[in-house]
Amino acid sequence: MKKYIGLTGTNAAGKGETAAFFQEHGFSYFSLSDLIRKELKKRGWEDSRDNLIKTGNELREKYGADILARRVMEEAGEKAVIDSIRNIREVEYLKTQENFILLAIDAPVETRYKRSKKRGRKESASSLKEFIKKETEEFSNSETRQQIKKCMEMADFLIINDGTLEDLYRKLKRFL
Repeated sequence: MKKYIGLTGTNAAGKGETAAFFQEHGFSYFSLSDLIRKELKKRGWEDSRDNLIKTGNELREKYGADILARRVMEEAGEKAVIDSIRNIREVEYLKTQENFILLAIDAPVETRYKRSKKRGRKESASSLKEFIKKETEEFSNSETRQQIKKCMEMADFLIINDGTLEDLYRKLKRFL
């Protein structure tokens, strides 16, 4: 039986750990951000958060706001976890798929800022204030931009990841 679990949520909330949990339980992994990274590579651009946002928005403007979701479903197979859902048209398209549920992952902003600093990625925020400012930009209302807050509101379930990994895994087991 087909089963698709979509992930949306705030930066450094634990979407990657959530995806890894489902992978360990037999789900294939797909990331809408990885599709954008392929485009960055084609363009010879740096894999930075700002470039991911800019390029994702450009792809949505050029090919339709649900382009990333349509592309990922071409490869998804029978059982998949789909990470990095950031636009309501992506959610709307994915919700037309058989046995799809959307999980919103969140955590307190201070916790997420600390996590973002620890993971060593090229984050564009050097302070908590800048982290919050960048995040506010991701809560756009424009159809072809990131709309994380709206996607989270459309989620079937909200997972607050404010504890240990074991706490997170306990919360996720019910979706297997």
